[in-house]
Amino acid sequence: MTGEPIAEAVDVSKRFGRNVIALDRVGLRVVAGRTHALVGRNGAGKSTLVSILTGLVPPDAGEVRFNGLPAPSPADRDAWRSKVACVYQKSTIIPDLSVAENLFVNSQGFGSRIINWRRLRGRARELLDTWSVPVDVDTVARDLSVEHRQLVEIARSLSHGARFIILDEPTAQLDGPAIKRLFNRVRDLQAQGVTFLFISHHLDETYEICQDVTVFRDARHVVTASVEELGKRELIAAMTGDSIELETPVARREPDAAAAATLRVEELSRPGEFTEVAFEVKAGEIAGLAGGGSSGRIEVAETIVGLRKAATGSVAVAGRRLGRGGVRAALDSGIGFVPRDRHEEGLIPEMSVADNATLTVPRRLGRLGLLSRRTRNTVAGRAIDDLGIKTEGPDQSVAELSGGNQQKVVFARALATDPSVLVLITPTAGVDVRSKETLRAVVRDAADRGTAVLVVSDELDDLRDCDRVLVMVQGRIAGEFEKGWGDKELVAAMEGLS
Repeated sequence: MTGEPIAEAVDVSKRFGRNVIALDRVGLRVVAGRTHALVGRNGAGKSTLVSILTGLVPPDAGEVRFNGLPAPSPADRDAWRSKVACVYQKSTIIPDLSVAENLFVNSQGFGSRIINWRRLRGRARELLDTWSVPVDVDTVARDLSVEHRQLVEIARSLSHGARFIILDEPTAQLDGPAIKRLFNRVRDLQAQGVTFLFISHHLDETYEICQDVTVFRDARHVVTASVEELGKRELIAAMTGDSIELETPVARREPDAAAAATLRVEELSRPGEFTEVAFEVKAGEIAGLAGGGSSGRIEVAETIVGLRKAATGSVAVAGRRLGRGGVRAALDSGIGFVPRDRHEEGLIPEMSVADNATLTVPRRLGRLGLLSRRTRNTVAGRAIDDLGIKTEGPDQSVAELSGGNQQKVVFARALATDPSVLVLITPTAGVDVRSKETLRAVVRDAADRGTAVLVVSDELDDLRDCDRVLVMVQGRIAGEFEKGWGDKELVAAMEGLS
């Protein structure tokens, strides 16, 4: 890994409080013009290093350098923005502003106290054209797709002069075609002299888009190598301390072929999203619902759990048809739900681990509207033990947990009602390899207890434990694959190529 570094962290350490060592003399050297992966389990120290590299948190020891020179002073935010930018998994775009306003947020007047809107839009178009971002400058940001929000954030970063960009879990909310388009943009920008630090829990992506990789484990630097020199097995071993085979299906109890259907979806339709979708999931069965970004799979799942209203058709649980009570009716009927985005839909960050884990069962926690803290902590403590949630205790803020542990809290809430049906949308998005295996085991255990499980995802690892996978294309179920499906044939079906 030769070449001049655009960014370096040299012997960086960071401690929070007396007992939490977030980084212990770690090093990182990112060579200009390359894409460098930073990988590690949740809690390995990646997020802390990103905060230090972007000047949001000062290191306790060590040094950050850009182009061989010391980093700017913490107070000089403009200088930091000219050196480095981060596109986070949780978007920093302001939803109620236009694309043009977001591109030049806090500097819309270009030095003047009065905004010249024509000039603002013109500068925005020029910037987007320069970096080939296919977005209208007048579009309200909330109407952008996740993919386009990310591209706008990258363009905004480049407008400040930064040529080193950190991508933090950029593919967590993207489907397959959108990921390919993002990677093509990364390659194009790399050819124009932009350097990327790429953070992802999807190891296959590391090998697809990156040239170099650094591994952190338990707040320490483990290894830095080119991706050509570090095989996947060795990479996993470096991340975990031992080898994990990610793609080997784990044997579990076979569902009873004679069992009744717990979840029945009949001729479900929503204009413009999906048409006449019908399927069943039996007790103890894990069924997959797969497809691309415009397939309608997520819309079907959100209709089943009451987040959307069907135009025609019905959903029934254990033979009882759901009424029109939305999420409350679905919850009361026995449906547990893990949404696709834990940040926007799955957690209340201001609340504790215990409060988040028990939001679905307030009636179990007390009488006459008075909640028992002791009962709440008992219920939450059981979930913390069962799911292996790493927390200081039930009263810790959920915002302080790593991504994998936050996702476990979302699972805990879904399971708190002892659901007869469990609907999971991209259940392992943005979690590390250990947490992914833990959550897959939780799903298998739920099925073994007789829960009907519907896994809605285009991630192959999410689907490996399924007894069968239904594939949606353009709003309709286009095929069904029994256990033992091959990766290529399933991906081809999701892309509409079968």
